Amino acid sequence: MHDKIFKIKKRMEELEILIRETRERLPAHSAKPPVMMDLLDYEDEYDVLLAKLNELKKK
Repeated sequence: MHDKIFKIKKRMEELEILIRETRERLPAHSAKPPVMMDLLDYEDEYDVLLAKLNELKKK
């Protein structure tokens, strides 16, 4: 179980970096669709992992 938690936390750290870098690539006014799609995908994956992490911590 600790291994699962460690892997989830590690991936979440990677996603935090990807999200931050992707947000920095967004132009101030008109966002490019591919960049927005990347950002949404990273944020969705992060949310799923956060839910899994919380579920594992409850056990």
